[in-house]
Amino acid sequence: MGQHGHFKLYAPERIDYATERYRKEVLRLFGVMDRRLADHDYLAGEEYSIADIACFPWVQTYKRQEIDLEDFPNAKRWYETLKQREGLRRGMAVGRDKLNRNPQDDARARKVLFGLKE
Repeated sequence: MGQHGHFKLYAPERIDYATERYRKEVLRLFGVMDRRLADHDYLAGEEYSIADIACFPWVQTYKRQEIDLEDFPNAKRWYETLKQREGLRRGMAVGRDKLNRNPQDDARARKVLFGLKE
């Protein structure tokens, strides 16, 4: 999802081939998750685990990346369940006020993240 996010949201130059290639990969990965979650409450089985913790932040970007969770009902159920977990909510809130959602608009961030000159 990182590559799709980069080319769709941040890249200084829009490259349709790259955006579409990684979008297809994101959709494939959502499909893998959805099939896995058809038979399990969580990604690694019936218990909440590091797999869920690691994947949740990536799935959380679905709106900005224009992914329709309705196409993945099991992943949607999983996402809705996880975002109600108090510990997850507290963890996701850490540093939220410092998050730069548009680093491409900041010269210093562009230089650090994308190797671009200021």
